[in-house]
Amino acid sequence: MPGRPAVELGCQVRFGGRTWTVAALADGQVRLVTEDGEVAAVLLSLLFADAEFEILGAPGVPRVAPLGLLESLPEAVRERALVWERHVREVETGRPGTPGAAGPLRAEYDPQVRTLAQREEAKAAELSAAGMPTSVVTVRRMRARYRREGVWGLVDHRATRPRSVLGRADERVVAALREVLEAGRERSSGTLGRLRVYTERLLGEQYGDGVVPLPSSATFNRLVHALADSHGLLDSARQRRWRSARPAPPFVPTTAMAPGELVMMDSTVLDAFVVLDDGVVERPELTIALDVATRTICAAVLRAKGTRSVDAAQLLAQMMVPAPVRPGWAEALAMEHSVVPYERLLSRDARLEGAAARPVITPQTIVVDQGNVFISSSFIAACEFAGHFCAARTTGQRAGQGACGTHVFLDQHAVRTARSRLYGLAHRRAREGHRGRGGVDTGPAGRDVPEVDHLRVAGA
Repeated sequence: MPGRPAVELGCQVRFGGRTWTVAALADGQVRLVTEDGEVAAVLLSLLFADAEFEILGAPGVPRVAPLGLLESLPEAVRERALVWERHVREVETGRPGTPGAAGPLRAEYDPQVRTLAQREEAKAAELSAAGMPTSVVTVRRMRARYRREGVWGLVDHRATRPRSVLGRADERVVAALREVLEAGRERSSGTLGRLRVYTERLLGEQYGDGVVPLPSSATFNRLVHALADSHGLLDSARQRRWRSARPAPPFVPTTAMAPGELVMMDSTVLDAFVVLDDGVVERPELTIALDVATRTICAAVLRAKGTRSVDAAQLLAQMMVPAPVRPGWAEALAMEHSVVPYERLLSRDARLEGAAARPVITPQTIVVDQGNVFISSSFIAACEFAGHFCAARTTGQRAGQGACGTHVFLDQHAVRTARSRLYGLAHRRAREGHRGRGGVDTGPAGRDVPEVDHLRVAGA
């Protein structure tokens, strides 16, 4: 085993309170010699049983081979290390396989016939003849690495060196280029040539003209992309301004623990079509109120494109009152069939009679964007009347970021689910075509807004 202390020729041991050198090993005995020439023949069992026995200069506790690191190496590098392991084992034990493996020994590697130096010379000659020029010093160095580090010591560590995306670029050039890129956030989009001119000018001001040379144009361009692409510094001016308006990372998400502690409102245009009263086909707009703590859609309003402030205020009323079970709904959707203590709640609020199993959540803080619907005086007045605090995010903040400066990430899965469901409902008849059985014209296919809204609420 590589790294395991072993008694071998030439090693020094401590035995009987004195330091000895191993001169010979034969038939379970070891011949020891001191510095002053005293010779002693000792059984190996007695040597190992001595309380002061120690192999001097032996490596520490053997380490487990880093097999996980080997798997991360390129296949060619890993295979070369394993090939060297077989060669080293053959030099030391006479067999290329694991210790104790059966099989005939090759004469040039038989430890009983050839010395270690002869086996090293034979291995160097064999590898050189096979097309891999190797010297005896290389074989000896590989043996030392294998005993010290195991297979990992046989790896070509050029493949394990960490690689930087910046390569070997001058740190002064990298610092100057970063400064130029940061200074250009608010400017119009330029060219790589302009960045090169600005960087060269800045280096001249800091270190003197010509003191710090710039790399070639191709190398400089690669360096620019390595620094700028991950931070969007080469995007359009509008995108750069949007990035610079964001708070400094790391972002701290707002934690909502109780239902209603934080409710978000937003609108989205659905990928579905409805027929309006005047026969015009239009895409409706869905406005939802989402509870952050429970990820529950508290209420939703479906209107023709162009939600009004009164529709947003209606969401507040829907959230705080029970929703009745509509005709045609399954009995399982009634609150009396849910797991909540229905009888106890009904004794406290008679409005729960015949109510649907939809949670009633009273919001404390409502987060909206800068849409005209949500910043209108009527919606703000409705929030104040109900005792809700409305926090509108400012321009440049990410969606879901409140005025308090923290981030709330809206679960878009609910919006996508509703949009996909209504898409299939509204286009079911459109896929059937305008003609029914026998080619009779049935008129334009489609559903009106109340019909689609009913399907949304019923979950059809």
